[in-house]
Amino acid sequence: MRLQLIACEIMFREVSHYAATSPHVIDAVFLSKGYHDNADTGREKLQELIDATDEKIHDAVVLGYCLCSNMVVGLQARGIPVIIPRAHDCISLFMGSKDTYAQYFRDKPGTYFVTAGWIERNDAHVERTPAAGEGMGKTLQEFIDKYGEENGRFLYEFENQWQKNYTTGCYIEMPLSHREDVREEAKQSAAKYGWEYCEMAGSERLFAALVNGQWPEQDFLTIKPGQSVVAQYNDEIIVAV
Repeated sequence: MRLQLIACEIMFREVSHYAATSPHVIDAVFLSKGYHDNADTGREKLQELIDATDEKIHDAVVLGYCLCSNMVVGLQARGIPVIIPRAHDCISLFMGSKDTYAQYFRDKPGTYFVTAGWIERNDAHVERTPAAGEGMGKTLQEFIDKYGEENGRFLYEFENQWQKNYTTGCYIEMPLSHREDVREEAKQSAAKYGWEYCEMAGSERLFAALVNGQWPEQDFLTIKPGQSVVAQYNDEIIVAV
């Protein structure tokens, strides 16, 4: 098979490794992590790339994206199938299973997960849109300098309120992309926000399956030509209609 792969840049190392060893021909496109800030913009970009795929030479489009804040909802397959992992977000891919993610979420809600790829592709590498994420990573003084004392403090608090929803920062150690410097950065980030810090071993199982054409129904959704993606609030997560 010849596959058109469209994936988030945070999984560049894992996907590139398995694409290089895949029995299939892989044409890969990696998109900026910044698309996670705006699901509508991300969906438009994904559909644009799906539509631009040369259906005369490709057998399928495979996405290195999951439900991801409904980013894939509404995507349509044209003349060839589109394959999407059945998972709520990309963290499930790094854990190797949507069930592992669900169990962890039940046992320890309020956990913010990071990987080496997530940290590597931080704001310096991100194409952000004015609609979302414009102030993430800026200091309080930068807000005050730009917007004035009162407005600056208000906007700073608003942009950083997401941190209050978490109590734990968890670093997922991946065999292919682990680096001690990013592990240390994950620890420092957790300390900065007053979170508990923990680590867990990741899995490359789903990355390998994605590019090797091994798409069991429990792990991947196959959208046939003429179908589109709909979210489900059950174990299926996404279905094709």
